[in-house]
Amino acid sequence: MFEMLDSVVDGLREAVDSPWPWVLVFVLSAANALIPFLPSRTAVVTVAVLVAAHPERLALLTVLAAAGALAGDCAGYWIGRRVRPGVLARLQRGERARRWSERARRAAHRHAPALIVAGRHLPGGRITGAIAPGSISYPWRRFLVLDLIGTTLWAGYCTAVGYLGGASFADDPVKGLLVGFGIALVVPLVTELIRRRLSRREPAPDRGAHQ
Repeated sequence: MFEMLDSVVDGLREAVDSPWPWVLVFVLSAANALIPFLPSRTAVVTVAVLVAAHPERLALLTVLAAAGALAGDCAGYWIGRRVRPGVLARLQRGERARRWSERARRAAHRHAPALIVAGRHLPGGRITGAIAPGSISYPWRRFLVLDLIGTTLWAGYCTAVGYLGGASFADDPVKGLLVGFGIALVVPLVTELIRRRLSRREPAPDRGAHQ
């Protein structure tokens, strides 16, 4: 298994000298705002591990990842802003999807700044942090500033994690990747635990108000 990983890493090392991995980082970082299962975090960490010895490439990676994430979040915001609630309701097939949408809107009303900045560390949080503020007409300039902070922190975090893995195992990038991926999971896990604890403290919605 490790021999196969070594061969994959060797191929990736050669690929980072071409523009395509960098374009892929930007595209994945942007598209992940609307398609949550895309591996944007994995892509950033992987490239950071491979270029850990080159500070200028690490800086470029951070800028590209942040710019892509910002572009995707802005697209999500305007989708939420422009699409009528009735259209969203038709797209949300199933009770589970409707409950998720309602929770997202409530979270945007109550905790919009925190959701925009830190929501990307939650499962599906990038969609919630972009579309939900748009759907409640959260002020665009405020959203843009908060999202710029959030995307910069996210890109810097992912790049730093990859750098730590790559610098710690300069002669064994496979181990560097494994360490990087392991560290990258810490913040999402901690953020999810905090979210669950806070959600338990929130009062249940008044069902009678929706009848």
